[in-house]
Amino acid sequence: MKKSFTSEDAIKSWDNNARSYTNNYSEAGDLHREVFLNPALFSLIGEVEHKCVLDAGCGEGYLSRMLAQRGAIVTAVDYSRSMLEIANERTASHLPINYVHGNCEDLSTLKDASFETIVSNMVMQDLADHERALREMYRLLVDGGSFIFSILHPCFITPESGWEKDEQGEKLHWNVDRYFYEGVYEQRGLGEAGALFYYHRTLSTYLNSIIRAGFTIVKVVEPTPSEEILKKYPTFEEDFRCADFIVFQLRKPTE
Repeated sequence: MKKSFTSEDAIKSWDNNARSYTNNYSEAGDLHREVFLNPALFSLIGEVEHKCVLDAGCGEGYLSRMLAQRGAIVTAVDYSRSMLEIANERTASHLPINYVHGNCEDLSTLKDASFETIVSNMVMQDLADHERALREMYRLLVDGGSFIFSILHPCFITPESGWEKDEQGEKLHWNVDRYFYEGVYEQRGLGEAGALFYYHRTLSTYLNSIIRAGFTIVKVVEPTPSEEILKKYPTFEEDFRCADFIVFQLRKPTE
């Protein structure tokens, strides 16, 4: 565990690993995004044609491109200049995407009530001050606007979680430990992408932060693979044993 780790440190980590981490991305992102996150996100995002949408923490831009291809007018923000460089390389010039360098904890260059929808895919866990980021998303939304964000499931992906295996290496149980630890930990198993660090927070911390920011919770999804996806990727059958991700749909109340 790291005792001190700022959002700037996290960005340096992403900058250093941007190319290797996104090297195997398709236009649907990586496999976990294709299998779990994209279906859940788009089921909550709904119709985006002609809507102003913010991709808050866009990374290499795959989700921004998917939104633009569905007719959204997209502003895509990321604090990693390396990720934005890759995003610009991969984005066709005709797509209506404006890539902006910025930290989701402070997007003061963007005007109040600028977006009808904001989506933040696997970003809140990278931020030291998630409460400040939630307040920024609230400020940037129009009244009645939606904020959809996904994170690693804090109940099951913890600093000491992992598979317990038998002597032959067969997976027996997914073990969870250190759930109540709130702070930074290293995410393992990323292969050539190297070490990345995340902030673990309890589920109640996230829920109470959402409430304090002023949002209404509309829906919560713990994604599982669809039957169609399982035909394509049968090895994901094991992901019915516990949830890897959780996705929140929030709304800014109308006044």
